[in-house]
Amino acid sequence: MGECGAPGDVNSNVLIARSTGDAQLDKAVWQWLSWDKNQKTKEQIESLLQNGKHKELRDRLCCRLTFGTAGLRSAMGAGFCYINDLTVIQSTQGIYKYLERCFSDFKQRGFVVGYDTRGQVTSNCSSKKLAKLTAAVLLAKDVPVYFFSTYVPTPFVPYAVQQLKAVAGVMITASHNRKEDNGYKVYWENGAQITSPHDKEIIKCIEECVEPWNGSWNENLVDTSPIRQDPLKKICDCYMEDLKKICYHRELNVQTNLKFVHTSFHGVGHDYVQLAFKAFGFQPPIPVPEQKDPDPDFSTVKCPNPEEGESVLELSLRLAEKENAKVVVATDPDADRLAVAEHQENGCWKVFTGNELAALFGWWMFSCWKENCSEDADVKNVYMLATTVSSKILRAIALKEGFHFEETLPGFKWIGSRVKDLLDNGKVVLFAFEESIGFMCGTSVLDKDGVSAAVVIAEMATYLEGKNLTLAQKLTEIYEMYGYHISKTSYFLCYDPPTIKRIFEKLRNFDAPQSYPKCCGIYNILHVRDITTGYDSSQPNKKSVLPVSKSSQMITFTFQNGCVATLRTSGTEPKIKYYAEMCALPEQSDRSMLEEELQKLIEALIENFLEPDKNGLIWRSA
Repeated sequence: MGECGAPGDVNSNVLIARSTGDAQLDKAVWQWLSWDKNQKTKEQIESLLQNGKHKELRDRLCCRLTFGTAGLRSAMGAGFCYINDLTVIQSTQGIYKYLERCFSDFKQRGFVVGYDTRGQVTSNCSSKKLAKLTAAVLLAKDVPVYFFSTYVPTPFVPYAVQQLKAVAGVMITASHNRKEDNGYKVYWENGAQITSPHDKEIIKCIEECVEPWNGSWNENLVDTSPIRQDPLKKICDCYMEDLKKICYHRELNVQTNLKFVHTSFHGVGHDYVQLAFKAFGFQPPIPVPEQKDPDPDFSTVKCPNPEEGESVLELSLRLAEKENAKVVVATDPDADRLAVAEHQENGCWKVFTGNELAALFGWWMFSCWKENCSEDADVKNVYMLATTVSSKILRAIALKEGFHFEETLPGFKWIGSRVKDLLDNGKVVLFAFEESIGFMCGTSVLDKDGVSAAVVIAEMATYLEGKNLTLAQKLTEIYEMYGYHISKTSYFLCYDPPTIKRIFEKLRNFDAPQSYPKCCGIYNILHVRDITTGYDSSQPNKKSVLPVSKSSQMITFTFQNGCVATLRTSGTEPKIKYYAEMCALPEQSDRSMLEEELQKLIEALIENFLEPDKNGLIWRSA
């Protein structure tokens, strides 16, 4: 671990007396106890040391946080690989050093800091406190900071970076993760999450500056510094105004009797979704009272992820039935993702998957563009995007309607960067998504945004009601017009990294060295793409069009029967995920037959490629 100067004074006799017998660990303990000014996390390390818990000390202190698909994310607590006051200070010092190198006008343009409502009493750690320390590091170095005076949705940070022309921004959030976690999401000047090489360069800078600088611990600077501004009102007003650009049926919204229920999952979304509905001319959605206000314990849900479906939407569905509301919109705790449920004629609720919602959004955004574009607008200038593990439904719509569809690597950071490139080249981007209920409607925010998606779905439902259609009925129409796209996504848990590596290496050397499988059970494979190595059998030069990503495992199989299946590792959890989709032609309208075929193929994929029993994989609990 690199250092900037010598550690502060600590009684060396005390440290020597507590020596672990491991020089690397002793140094790490010494650094932690020298630098950490948070009494709670300092005591956690002291206690482990006193009790001789050397393995846990090593786990906590001898590795560092790294940037994944959503920035830095980990559990809150003591240690260099956890999210806490010290690691956030170190990360911000590294970012300061890197930005100073990249931008000569850094101290004129400034930096944006936002936060959600997470917290952990045992570590005296909260998103707001971590945000204040992030700001303190920069303010102490004379960098102007736009620090939001209250919690905001994650999309407000990238939006503010662009609006205020700041060089970068940070959002303190762990989104929909379990309550023990927190995170640190970094946005570049273009308003998109950072991608390589910035992430790697920032990590290098962090390692060069691990000792806190003078002033880095002064969290009161946000209240006293003359170069700190509160952008809340300006950004909120501008965001709501910009939102109106994707409102196409205000007169219907004003008149509708359709009722909506909104749950913010104990997070930041309530106030902002209310304002968004107002901007579109709607009556405010009915909030779920038990989940309306921030609660870092997420007390009413077993996990704060609306993607888990009906089990976590229980309170909102019961309230909707009581209020006779047909549609439920659920934003996750940092309001960047959206789940939607609709009451069906048979009395049941349909909770849409991310891929199904994308089909609806894709149809809607293109239809609205077509109705409102100028006479000389060229459909060939229009783009939609999705991550490569998401449904190919937009590709099918694009082929029929004449616009462009592009894929990116998994993670919205890749979508944001590509959208910015397209916009800079005069292209029109209508919509982008990832299957894990992340949607970008319009281009005001170059990241997924649950607030805008919630109100767009409300307008869509209102418009369809006028045509005597439900969202579910329209979805069937879309599939009948462009071809059924039936997908299933799940995962296995594997806590042994060598096993994961062995599974993927076997696929690369299946029947012979450097030979991928030609079939999976009875299903013939047409093409194989391996993002880890950069191989793609469908390309003339056998090289993948998508960038190589050596740090993670990801192989995609295209089957002769029209199915596409991807196996990949998770960037943040000990999981092997699988994504499978049956992409049928419009004339193949027997849905149950397609579903059966997909299920059989998934079973073959699991049995032949993952071999859960042999490899000790743990099935996802229902």
